[in-house]
Amino acid sequence: MSIGYKLAYKLACEQLIEIGDIEQQCFRSGAQCQVIDSKKVIVIKYLNQSYRVTLPEIEISLTDSGVEVPIRDKILILHYLTTAKGTLATNKLIAFKELPGGANYFQTFNKRTINPLLDNFGKESHLLMAAAKKLGGHKADYGEVAVTINTFSRVPITIVMWHGDDEFAPQGSIIFDSTISDYLSTEDITVLCETIIWRLVDLLSESKFSH
Repeated sequence: MSIGYKLAYKLACEQLIEIGDIEQQCFRSGAQCQVIDSKKVIVIKYLNQSYRVTLPEIEISLTDSGVEVPIRDKILILHYLTTAKGTLATNKLIAFKELPGGANYFQTFNKRTINPLLDNFGKESHLLMAAAKKLGGHKADYGEVAVTINTFSRVPITIVMWHGDDEFAPQGSIIFDSTISDYLSTEDITVLCETIIWRLVDLLSESKFSH
């Protein structure tokens, strides 16, 4: 685990502890606040799985599994919980370049997300839907193949693809509800999209292997 991740995790834990009204913050994020064994527990959905955040020691675990949660996922969950403003979705979609600082960061975003998406699904974009369904994704009406995944309850992310042909290479895009910056920073959005793409690639590999 890198020092950078350790520090980011420590800071995110401190930010969560400092929140005065945790029930109100849970409401803003769409999470639930419960008392289990006399401890406050936040129950939150992330990529179609349920996670528990136990207070005050800040332990993050999968609700139905003993599998260790990767630190990048822990940081994203904490950042989402502490940042969430409770803004209602506008259903107005924006591109990465329209996010704060997105235009400057677009090349990096493309390299970390769109390139692996096209490398793995460019010639088999029809398989994107099957993989995305396992993350709770549903069909969206954009491009030639599109899927929306509710990564967190208030953060829908839509992946759009166009088939290539003899003249044109396949193309891909990731679009967001215009409220996304009320829930995550632009850097967190990049990490989240990268995480989703590699989960989809893993699911694609699993389905090919199982056949």
